[in-house]
Amino acid sequence: MLNRLAAGLMLTEPEREHLFILGLGRAPVARYAACDDVTPRLQRVLDALPLSPAIIKTATWDVVAWNRAAATLLTDYAKLPREERNVLRLIFTNPRTRAAQADWLNVARYVVGAFRADAARAGAGVEIQQLVDELSSASPEFAALWRENDVIGHADGFKRLRHPEHGLIELEFSVFAVDGRPDLGMLVYNPASRESARRVEALMAQATG
Repeated sequence: MLNRLAAGLMLTEPEREHLFILGLGRAPVARYAACDDVTPRLQRVLDALPLSPAIIKTATWDVVAWNRAAATLLTDYAKLPREERNVLRLIFTNPRTRAAQADWLNVARYVVGAFRADAARAGAGVEIQQLVDELSSASPEFAALWRENDVIGHADGFKRLRHPEHGLIELEFSVFAVDGRPDLGMLVYNPASRESARRVEALMAQATG
């Protein structure tokens, strides 16, 4: 009933949410909308972080925006086909990404549990199942972790990357919601020590030079 009313009044998503809260005392069930890019303003937020790798990801963990630091330290997403710009695909099927994780198993367990929480929150059931089926066929390790049914919240955490030239880089990360877009999250990494900051600066200078 409220969905039909919201559609008839052509309400925006925030207005629709407000209507449900007034009428039912709760927000509506999330409606997942696939996203291929972000607004220029949001991209400028990423670009304003020169030494902090930052990405925007969807509920199904497709990376739809990134800054230069992310391309340098994490993955050069621009060189990948759009369908391969997915955190889970990279972690479970890309040997280079796997080798860069100093503690791959814990990273893998974390991303599966956090992905499950994100996707359920955004109402992306069909999209989740397609990705889960694909990864379960491609990676027995993913299939095993998915069967564990762990759900992990991920407001912040710690990541260690192994670089072939610059050694171990330790990063703290925080996850931020994108207001009005429950399907999107911004993930920002910051060097966790002076030595890691020095190594990030050296990598960025090398990429520029």
